[in-house]
Formats: sequence, structure tokens, C-alpha cells
Amino acid sequence: MTARIGVVTFPGSLDDRDTRRAITLAGAEPVALWHKDKDLGQVDAVVLPGGFSYGDYLRAGAISRFSPVMESVIEQAKAGLPVLGICNGFQVLTEAHLLPGGMLGNDHLHFICRDQKLRVENAGTAWTGDYRQGQEIHIPLKNMDGRYVADEYTLDKLEAEGRVVFRYLDLNPNGSLRDIAGITNEAGNVVGLMPHPEHAVEPLIGTGRTDGLPFFTSILKKLVNA
Repeated sequence: MTARIGVVTFPGSLDDRDTRRAITLAGAEPVALWHKDKDLGQVDAVVLPGGFSYGDYLRAGAISRFSPVMESVIEQAKAGLPVLGICNGFQVLTEAHLLPGGMLGNDHLHFICRDQKLRVENAGTAWTGDYRQGQEIHIPLKNMDGRYVADEYTLDKLEAEGRVVFRYLDLNPNGSLRDIAGITNEAGNVVGLMPHPEHAVEPLIGTGRTDGLPFFTSILKKLVNA
């Protein structure tokens, strides 16, 4: 049976279609989910895509976190449902307290769009199993509020528990503390990151590489072998 991966669309989402295409290229079935619907349609995993969401003018993800669909996402994520948050999706995950910390405006106060070099720090999550720990990859990055912050206790805990999943290399594009580009929850089923793996799945787009495709093949293998 084909794995079904839901992709939530909020008002303002602009990378939901790209994400659905990435899921298709990985060999799974993408399922469109609307933010007002609580029913997740019995999907096997969920992606909160990048772009924007309504209410971001207050704080990125602060309002969409209360969408009806998020009630189900939060409940099922706590029960083990794999969830990936990309860019704005990462912001929503922190606002929903599925991941610790929060996101602030970039330290240079400008929108940034670039190919970003990352190091894989944790290849043991549901979304990173097809990477190698220490592997260096290039993933497109585009954000205005991408600066990851948390108190020292939380940062130390993330480091000690191996929950920093990706770290920026060569330069820190937004002032994120400890160069953190992505993190996971304790169970490893929820992952959030600021860069956009869905834009690095075909040679003709994004970085011209396919470094983002393993996100989607990783979860497919995880679901098939479950």
C-alpha cells in the first residue's frame, strides 16, 4: 500500500504544491489538507509547508497554530505521527509547542534567499534516515523571520540529547543561536527546519542538486518498514 503524506495549506502558503511534488518524486502519495479541516484523512505523515500563513504579521505562525487542522496534528504528533515543518511550518511547530524555542526576525533585518550549506547532525529521525551523520548538503533558504532562539537551558538540552538535526555551515544567514537550522522532538517523529528541501529534489530547480529528496525518501522508508 502506498504511503499517504498530507500537506497542509494555510492561507498564504506558497510551497505546498512544491512539497506535494517532492512527495510524489519520492514515491509516496501526497494528500492536500486544508487548514480548516480537522480530519487528516488517515494520512501516515504530515508536512507543514513553507511560505507564509495568515496572522504572520503578529508573529510568524502565531495564529495559524490555532487552525482546526492543528488540533489534530498536535494530538497525533504526540501519539507518534511523523510531522515535518518547513520554514513557516517550523515556526508553526514552535508556536504549537511541538518543538521548543521560537523564531525571531533575521538579525540583519532583511529577507534572505540563497543556497545554504548545512551539516546533518542527526540522521536518526523519521525524516533524516537517508542522510549520514556529518553529511554536508546544500538546501535553498528563504526567510525573514528565521532566527532560531531559545534559552541556554533548552539549547544545552537539545545539544546533549542530539536533537539539533541540521546546522548552518560557512555562514549563519539569520543569527540563529548556535547555528541551528533544524531540530527534532524527543521522539524523533517531529522535525522542523528553516531551509526548503522541497526546492532541492530535481536537478533543474533550486540548487541544481537533489540534496532535499532524502527528506521524503526517508519518511517513505520509515512508513513502509513500520
